[in-house]
Amino acid sequence: MRTAIVHYWLLNRRGGEKVVDALCRLFPEADIFTLFADPSTFSEEVKRHRVAASFLNPLRKQYRSLLPLMPMALESFDLRPYDLIISSESGPAKGVIAPSRARHVCYCHTPMRYLWDLYAAYRNEYTPSWLKRTLMTPLAHYLRLWDFASAARVDQFVANSENVRQRIAKTYRREAEVVYPPVDVQSFYNRAAEDYFLIVSELVAYKQIDSAIRAFAETGQRLVIAGGGPEYQRLRSLATQNIEFAGRVPDDQLRELYARCRALIIPGEEDFGMTAVEALASGKPVIALGKGGVLESVPRTEPCGGILYDATDSYALTAALKRFDSFEPRVRATELAAYASRFSEQEFARKFLIHCGLAGQSGTWMNIPAGTVPG
Repeated sequence: MRTAIVHYWLLNRRGGEKVVDALCRLFPEADIFTLFADPSTFSEEVKRHRVAASFLNPLRKQYRSLLPLMPMALESFDLRPYDLIISSESGPAKGVIAPSRARHVCYCHTPMRYLWDLYAAYRNEYTPSWLKRTLMTPLAHYLRLWDFASAARVDQFVANSENVRQRIAKTYRREAEVVYPPVDVQSFYNRAAEDYFLIVSELVAYKQIDSAIRAFAETGQRLVIAGGGPEYQRLRSLATQNIEFAGRVPDDQLRELYARCRALIIPGEEDFGMTAVEALASGKPVIALGKGGVLESVPRTEPCGGILYDATDSYALTAALKRFDSFEPRVRATELAAYASRFSEQEFARKFLIHCGLAGQSGTWMNIPAGTVPG
């Protein structure tokens, strides 16, 4: 069975790219198709595969401005040789045209936020230029029509959480199975907590990092922010001396940051929240906005995985930080790590193959003994 993995772009290392790594291990002979590719960001897993980028790739430094051209670029991929197409979607990856005999499975991280759930916020709050707002209205309308129509090209939707399953039903009127994304839980470890809190995030507006900066500016507690993105300079201008920007850090350094923090901070709504699972696997609790995917990834009974607060403003996070002082002694690192094991890559592979209708082939594609996945 010839397999193609279609991912929206390979330009950085976030949760979606970690899913691609797992798919590469699951389908070691697969070819990868993507709108934009920067080889300097490729993981060792991706480097073992043939990667084909679209005709837009020479313009990848401006990729955020090229959304109107992405449908044409995706539809230009020639997928005739393939029997199975797996699209990894939170951009427009599912819009490829698959041959009629092929099966197209879409692993959906979320329908495109800037067209659907967060369209009003992107247009009215995150886009300060009146000219860009004016242009955005008709372009978004056209892209929504295309995005809805392209959902009909998918044979099977798989959602990364119940939260996203509901979005798929609302946006595309399609049913989806839930398979939580893979986390390399065994690679994380616990160390004695040092006096800092941690944010691991792409620095984009919807992540609400500015509310966390305002909260920590008020409390004076130390905060380390790992990640980069278009909001980097603006957020740095808001920060006080107790807030440190680590930038994009390699995986080994990130694990050390998790291992020694007091808790992970998640101030915005997550689709699922892989960083929350990474913190739990490190034996660290989570202080998060209590909406979206963290309601599925962070345990609220024993083992108690952290503190969830209700509002997106800095005052709610400040109150949660005050509550954390009395909560912290209750944290049991080994219990949190044991809980996180349910989100392992092995569990992802088992469930993904079942929902792809490939359960009987598990021994072929991954180092899982044949027969461990119900056929």
